[in-house]
Amino acid sequence: MKAVGLYRYLPIDHAEALVDVDIPKPEATGRDLLVKVEAISVNPVDYKVRAPKDTVEQAPRILGWDAAGTVVAVGPEVTLFKVGDPVFYAGSITRPGANSEFHLVDERIVGHKPASLDFTHAAALPLTAITAWEALFDRLGVSPQGAHEDRSVLIFGGVGGVGSIGIQLAKKLAKLKVIATASRPESAKWAKDLGADHVIDHFGDVAAQLKEIGIDEVDYVLIFNDTDKNFPVAAQVLKPQGGISTIVENGKPLPVELLKAKSGAFHWEFMFTRSMFGTPDMIEQHKLLTEVARLIDAGELRTTVGEDLGTINAENLRRAHRLLEGGRAIGKLVLTGF
Repeated sequence: MKAVGLYRYLPIDHAEALVDVDIPKPEATGRDLLVKVEAISVNPVDYKVRAPKDTVEQAPRILGWDAAGTVVAVGPEVTLFKVGDPVFYAGSITRPGANSEFHLVDERIVGHKPASLDFTHAAALPLTAITAWEALFDRLGVSPQGAHEDRSVLIFGGVGGVGSIGIQLAKKLAKLKVIATASRPESAKWAKDLGADHVIDHFGDVAAQLKEIGIDEVDYVLIFNDTDKNFPVAAQVLKPQGGISTIVENGKPLPVELLKAKSGAFHWEFMFTRSMFGTPDMIEQHKLLTEVARLIDAGELRTTVGEDLGTINAENLRRAHRLLEGGRAIGKLVLTGF
């Protein structure tokens, strides 16, 4: 089957950073679904895994952790899906990725595709929806039923993939006052269109900009870009007994002592934790995606496609990685069909 992978970990401008390959078609066992991949989207985790290093793979390593497609075979222990079901999912970081014609994935981390979306628009959602949902509702304990209405959340990186769905979850479900960061007119408009009450520039003085809009402190902070840069100001503007959740690994020690006087909470969010460790609650991601699909079909949430880059092949995936590495993408980058 066709796939896009790598043998060497190279800068993205190198012609062999990602290459078109042909690999064996896998077979479904256990609780696995075999999915015919119809569309994929690309996330920062893709280029971080692909980042240059000395390792050389003997067999091509397949990346890609966002997909939508059709179930074509099921393992003998599968109970949630059947052949022919359209699905969407992010998959597991510990297994081959979805940049291939056919892909194996555990049913417990898969959702039924929203009926109102085509495969392309559905593929934009899984990884980011899981990440934002877990960061806001599971880690910070915000109510998705609006029980914390009118509390405030500051979202750093409001127009990337995670921020784009995070704004919607915070506004539409949690009914929070949402302040998102963006640095360009077009990205600020995107954030506003998704439901942000205010947009500020993360390259400016964040605390001063908050004061200008009448906000001294916020109840929650979501860091979806640059934890090292944003953690100190996040701690500064956090209300006593508030909480910060980040999805971006730090490059140096974080000054968590800044949270002590405020009894502030700090949480990591990594959406691959459940699948990586095979936690007993893996099926929560199936439930989560099922709820996201329901909300999409009910018109309460919308897809976050920013740009369709065309067919799934090495050239187009290299372009996607390049755009994400440049930090200028708005919403999700998607590719469709082989």
